[in-house]
Amino acid sequence: MSALLKLARVHKLITPTSIRTVSDAVKYPKITTHYTVCPRDKDERWKEVDMERYVDEVDIVIVGGGPAGMSAAIRAKQLAAEQEKEIRVCVVEKSAEVGGHILSGAVMDPVSLNELFPDWKEMGAPLNTPVSTDKFSFLTETGRFSIPIFKGWPMDNHGNYVVRLGHLVKWLGEQAEALGVEIYPGCAASEVLFHEDGSVKGVATNDVGIAKDGSPKDTFARGMELHAKTTIFAEGCRGHLSKQLMQQFKLNEGSQPQTYGIGLKEIWEIQPEKHQPGLVEHTIGWPLDKFTYGGSFLYHLNEPTPTIAVGFVVGLDYQNPWISPFQEFQRFKTHPKVRGVFEGATRIAYGARAINEGGIQSLPSKLTFPGGCLIGCSAGFLNVPKIKGSHYAMKSGMLAAESAFESIMGESQETAGFTPKSYPERIKNSFIWSDLNKIRNVRPSFHNPLGLYGGLVLSGFSIFMGGREPWTLKHAGPDNESLKPASQCKQIVYPKPDGKISFDLLSSVALTGTNHEGDQPAHLTLKNDRVPVDHNLALYDGPEQRFCPAGVYEYVPNEEGGNMKLQINAQNCIHCKTCDIKDPKQNINWVVPEGGGGPAYNGM
Repeated sequence: MSALLKLARVHKLITPTSIRTVSDAVKYPKITTHYTVCPRDKDERWKEVDMERYVDEVDIVIVGGGPAGMSAAIRAKQLAAEQEKEIRVCVVEKSAEVGGHILSGAVMDPVSLNELFPDWKEMGAPLNTPVSTDKFSFLTETGRFSIPIFKGWPMDNHGNYVVRLGHLVKWLGEQAEALGVEIYPGCAASEVLFHEDGSVKGVATNDVGIAKDGSPKDTFARGMELHAKTTIFAEGCRGHLSKQLMQQFKLNEGSQPQTYGIGLKEIWEIQPEKHQPGLVEHTIGWPLDKFTYGGSFLYHLNEPTPTIAVGFVVGLDYQNPWISPFQEFQRFKTHPKVRGVFEGATRIAYGARAINEGGIQSLPSKLTFPGGCLIGCSAGFLNVPKIKGSHYAMKSGMLAAESAFESIMGESQETAGFTPKSYPERIKNSFIWSDLNKIRNVRPSFHNPLGLYGGLVLSGFSIFMGGREPWTLKHAGPDNESLKPASQCKQIVYPKPDGKISFDLLSSVALTGTNHEGDQPAHLTLKNDRVPVDHNLALYDGPEQRFCPAGVYEYVPNEEGGNMKLQINAQNCIHCKTCDIKDPKQNINWVVPEGGGGPAYNGM
């Protein structure tokens, strides 16, 4: 070791990992070229590039055009019309079309829609399938046992609707535009902008025309800046800008770590004689072991063709690094009491998305920050036993709009950005807060020595008590810290897909319609290119190969270095955010790809 290196270590000026030798470059090939990790101001190739952005100013910018974002936009314009005020509202949505990135089962409680548009039925909202039958079952390897659903309990779906949420969001977008909301699909917000006093000023959309090696193409174009009095973030679960704001403003201080699940879903056309529009089925148990939280859903839609939505959710706090949520989903469909519905049927779509499972304990302690707020799944509003969050998303968006409008139209402000100050109190006075408080102990109750069996008893008691028990259970910790070393766990050998009921990963990804420009930096960025091989592969046998539901990550031979290396197939990414959540070292950071990119679920 050189004297200089020894001296530097003594004085803590550098660490061994910061020294990148020629041999390191061979053993650890450069993976990340994205400008969020490799700054352009230090890159000679960018010195002569014009980096000026076009600027537009509005009253309210909403980041994300899902149920929460569209409801916020609609409510803001409704208030302006009622009070005869002029207000400019803009929604930026990374999908090429409104609703294109929406993935959900979904059974929807119409309570928020009733409030937003009391005459939604006459207006033609696409809620066509009222729930007719509810079933809840426990699966063993070969058997199925019914679990009773009592009226008024979270699993009771009386009065709800089976919907294609993407279709509803598209309809909401049409209503928003009719009210004068400006919607920019295909424009991904990539950066939060700040005033000099630190309050949020708005967002910038992403640049386009950047080559895979991080250099500017001839087609390079700078994104635009949208400045607003109030910026509302409705990015969905694990939004990358929301994550930044949580860290910058310490919004989670005092809250428990958010815990997540990954939901995988397929759409099938089944034989007409097996179709029962309005039938809703949920299962727990097989194929998961008793210490892995999760279960299935199967919904029959009232469509021109006999269509069902089937899915599987796996809690991302699982411990065994050999688990593949995608493979568990495929295995579930082969159960002897389940497979019959798929025989003679055709699979027509596939997708996956992370969902919040932390409940009230994991909500940000502060929902607002100077210049804006978090709504919907960006904040973590989801009812785990109900497996529902759309009505909370819509309601939170409406409450945020009311508070933002109130601030913009009258309240004196302490910062340049207008803070929707009354929003947290409005949330606490709404059904969102009371609902989440009632079921706060359901999800953490499954962390016990008996696993699933203890969880059923404890959560059943909590539901019976209606949340009146005088204690609040804690979650086990961050999901990325839950994995055990691969050497301590039983390796899982999954059955080969039959191509009829169960399928391989790549043929499934082909059904997502995912599309990314090939010649662009990977939007799955690594803080340190060495971590995948030195930590994830060495200790957990590369769990990202298995927890990713789209085949984005794979370890391949590094012929030059004589070892294995991580290969990122970013073009496969379906924006589920699982890697951003489950990566053991939190070394993976999801950022928006060029032009938004991603899946084209189109109302799946």
